[in-house]
Amino acid sequence: MDFGLSDEQLLLKETVRRFLAEQCPTSRVRAIMETETGHDAHLWGALAELGLTGLQVSEAHGGAGLELLDVALAAEELGYAATPGPFLAHSMAIAALRAGGDSATASEWLPRLAAGTSIAATALGEPGGVWQPEDMTARVEGGRLSGVKSIVPGAVVADCLVVAAQAEDGPGLFVVARDAAGVDVQPLSVVDMTRRADSVRFSQAPASPIGDAVAVQRAFDAGCIVIAADAYGGARRALDMAVDYAKQREQFGQIIGAFQAVKHQLADCATELEPALSLWWYAAHAYDHIQDHAERHAALAKAHLADVFDRVVRVSTEIHGGIGFTWEFDLQLWFRRSVFDRSYLGEARFHRARAATMAGW
Repeated sequence: MDFGLSDEQLLLKETVRRFLAEQCPTSRVRAIMETETGHDAHLWGALAELGLTGLQVSEAHGGAGLELLDVALAAEELGYAATPGPFLAHSMAIAALRAGGDSATASEWLPRLAAGTSIAATALGEPGGVWQPEDMTARVEGGRLSGVKSIVPGAVVADCLVVAAQAEDGPGLFVVARDAAGVDVQPLSVVDMTRRADSVRFSQAPASPIGDAVAVQRAFDAGCIVIAADAYGGARRALDMAVDYAKQREQFGQIIGAFQAVKHQLADCATELEPALSLWWYAAHAYDHIQDHAERHAALAKAHLADVFDRVVRVSTEIHGGIGFTWEFDLQLWFRRSVFDRSYLGEARFHRARAATMAGW
């Protein structure tokens, strides 16, 4: 049995990697992330031309009709390059619209989202670290949404928001136009400047239903898997930087890569990172093909890859010494990105507890 990627998936990764190396070096990443919104419409348009904005959208709606694994493979390369922009938020919103079924609202938005002419964001988390649908207090009554979503990546540049909220028959997903009356978006001061997050307050905002609690969970699981892939790509970049630096930096007249302590640290990172690849690959595969396993493996992938990213980037920073902690050195881009990947959609222990509960432990 072949557990590898298809030729088409390998080509997708290579195309995205080559494009980002040429068009989005760290100098451009820095320029974009220091703008007011952290978003570059030209870069987003170029990603749309590559087809990244519509990978999981059906062909009937103008997309490529691929699976979440393909989205995650693109996210890995975007994470490797610390690419700024709303890819995560946009991908989660598309997953939510797909999970909601072929509604008129989904049919209205999906072609525009696939083309990249519109951007979507997903509003799940609420104050106090609330991520689970049953605990959310945002509520829809009479087609009007009220409540607060505390961490919404990409809301300030989005054209529509996919919001999880309570309704008369339980939790569900609703679409709200970003410019609708009763929508107040407040940018947050965040650590990861490549993926801005906002607080959104809804006050009797008009909302269109698109899915039930199952759709909320599918959107959440998709986000966990895309973050896991981003974390893998970011960890791989941090490790590559540390290895390159260790081969060049001299201390006491010797290349530091020859020091046993440095070699062991790098080897530990490599042996921890490489096996994690299959974890998020399987989670992404299960999302589309083994849905009974999807929720638990999405939780495990998010928890483990975020932890691995955190450890690898910290070791890489230490190996770089004093320069690793500076704003001028590019490693800080991935250090900051690891903080986002660790915290957004819940910390590792939250997801491990969920996975244990689902396993009946």
